Amino acid sequence: MRTRGYLMIMALAALSLTGCRKDLCYNHDEHGLSSRHEVRAKWEAEWERDLGKNWEGRWRGILGFSYNSLRPEAGDGIRARVFTDGVLENEANLESTGGRLHMSPGVHDILFYNNDTEYITFHDEESTATAVASTRGRARSTYNSRNEGEVTVSAPDQLYGSFHPNFTAERTDSITAMPINMRPLVYTYVIHYMFEHGLEYVALAKGALAGMAGGVYLQSGITTDQVVTILFDDCIVDQELGVYTTILSFGVPDEEPIPMAARESRSFKLELEVRLTNGKMLPPFVFDVTDQVQAQPRGGVIVVDGIRVEDEDGLEGSGGFDPDVDGWGEYEDVELPLK
Repeated sequence: MRTRGYLMIMALAALSLTGCRKDLCYNHDEHGLSSRHEVRAKWEAEWERDLGKNWEGRWRGILGFSYNSLRPEAGDGIRARVFTDGVLENEANLESTGGRLHMSPGVHDILFYNNDTEYITFHDEESTATAVASTRGRARSTYNSRNEGEVTVSAPDQLYGSFHPNFTAERTDSITAMPINMRPLVYTYVIHYMFEHGLEYVALAKGALAGMAGGVYLQSGITTDQVVTILFDDCIVDQELGVYTTILSFGVPDEEPIPMAARESRSFKLELEVRLTNGKMLPPFVFDVTDQVQAQPRGGVIVVDGIRVEDEDGLEGSGGFDPDVDGWGEYEDVELPLK
């Protein structure tokens, strides 16, 4: 009996000690000295960087929507990548407002970007200096490249980024706020095709913008020097306003995050493909928009006019074309990172 009682006392003591150790383990981060930082994110909702166009001041409901309606929404979440001495130490996914970011005491380079993208591809992420975001390669059978050698791609989706070099994390018994500003790395172009005749014959429209940047460096916000053509579909055909759409882009190649001056050494072309109500597909309309894009290297408004669809094309044949039927030919999204 004494042996049994002794064993019961020892078992209760061991259980009690285990419970204490477990409690200490669970609460160690909250009560012990460690590097604890609370990321607090602000999102800069700009869709274009102005170089004198003053679209915000001049906007009067262009194409029926407001300037502010084009502002991008905040990302659904944030990915944080913590580098120590050039080596990735930690990677975390945070809420869109931020959250607790754990790192060892010391000096770090920290890269942030939104983690909810669909068309963005990331590569060369082993270093903050080389990490690049690009978009997917894409082919379209009806498109004949107007800029020889350019890769055709899908438009990227919205991307934000923030970089904090030489951030010192210290041991502390309290939470330290870490404010970050998530700045856009992708911008919006409003594209407006204006017709002088024959708009009533147009059933469907799509286009391409050639000469744009293939990617952006996450650390600096500088666009890469690769030149690509962005393919886009589903333009709106409005019998009063013409044909228009909005597309996302990294901007012009090899450009600073906040442009200081327009480059004069690059050329940019805009293409329009239309299918008429009678089913006929016209040869593409091609426009030189170099001056407009050079003046708006990170988002803006591109307008081309004087487009004509002749009556003989619009009235050719009999019957009508069902715009709900996909008669555009094959296209394919190819998930290839752009170097």
